Amino acid sequence: MTRALAGFRVIDTTHVLAGPFASYQMAVLGADVIKVEDPSDPDQARLQGSDRDLSSAGMGTAFMAQASNKKAVALNLRTESGRDALKRLIETADVFVENYRPGAFEALGLGYEELRERNPSLIYCSISAFGSTGPRREQTGYDSVLQAFSGMMAMTGSDDGDPLKCGAPVVDYATGTTAAYAITAALLQRERNGVSGQFVDVSMLDVALVLCSPYVTGYLWNGSHPKPKGNRFPFATIGQYRASDAELMIAASNLEQQRRLWIALGREDLIKQNNNQRLDSHAEEEAALSSIIVTMPADYWEHFFRERRIPAARVRQLKEALADPQIASRPLLHKHSAPGTSTDGLVVPVAGFTMSKSAPGLSFPPQPLGAQTEEILRGIGFDSADLERLRAEGAIN
Repeated sequence: MTRALAGFRVIDTTHVLAGPFASYQMAVLGADVIKVEDPSDPDQARLQGSDRDLSSAGMGTAFMAQASNKKAVALNLRTESGRDALKRLIETADVFVENYRPGAFEALGLGYEELRERNPSLIYCSISAFGSTGPRREQTGYDSVLQAFSGMMAMTGSDDGDPLKCGAPVVDYATGTTAAYAITAALLQRERNGVSGQFVDVSMLDVALVLCSPYVTGYLWNGSHPKPKGNRFPFATIGQYRASDAELMIAASNLEQQRRLWIALGREDLIKQNNNQRLDSHAEEEAALSSIIVTMPADYWEHFFRERRIPAARVRQLKEALADPQIASRPLLHKHSAPGTSTDGLVVPVAGFTMSKSAPGLSFPPQPLGAQTEEILRGIGFDSADLERLRAEGAIN
């Protein structure tokens, strides 16, 4: 069945992670995504990842994780002919995405105002560290910088240790997801109401603070400042406890769950009637749980709590999590078949959701730099003489 975004063309000039992930999430839903890179300075993620040989070949795993279903065009936008080629491509597009420093594309004549003259229905999405407005608009940043700037790092870690960033680049992925959501909403508005295109401004800092929403609201309400608490939570029945052989995370979050937990453990005396009582009794409850959980292996407790509908999990490494049969039962991972290429057998995550009538999916693996340059340019009217001229002017290889 036709996928949800089939028929929409997305021109993606982004690099690294947040922007490429945004267009990837549209690609898995069927959008025709064309990734545009500089032939001599491609997406830096191509040169990064866990396999040095692949990174050296410009197909790093950091790049390939969100590059499937994208056609690859190499255009030098520092040349006038390269910019003209991009503008002609924009005339055929529904969406344009860039994640360079605000003002950089305007300086090239590729800002929203210039491109909407070519294509009034264009959805132009700009992703940046601090957004396209404000005193910090021209500052650049990556996931780690935004975790540090937003206060996220300062509230992560133990109270007697250094601030910690999250192990996964959560701000990048959340920014990409936010951008894909905002672009899709703009497309929906355009299709439903017949309005023209619009400018979508996505800030990594804004997204980071949205991820910290309860702490932002709490601080702005009564000055309650979040402090690093490691794996401890306000309620003792939520947190990490040491079993006899491994660490266990328990999440008896609500009043009913904590009631079931204490009954199951034979400590009905610790059942609380409201959350304020739970806050006041944290030390007593934590001591009780610590002394009980350490008596048995983590697998025992995971099974024990699961049978009693109390969320809990032994702390796993990624290898074990991916081997769990739950993963195989879901359409999360896709294995590419591309015999004779570096991507044969490549397995990548697709999306964190499925749909009954237009499920996300992948059709082809990540492409080498500029693999479809000639095909795409011919498709928008360039002939052999035009391509030779572009090569002579340094716009394409």
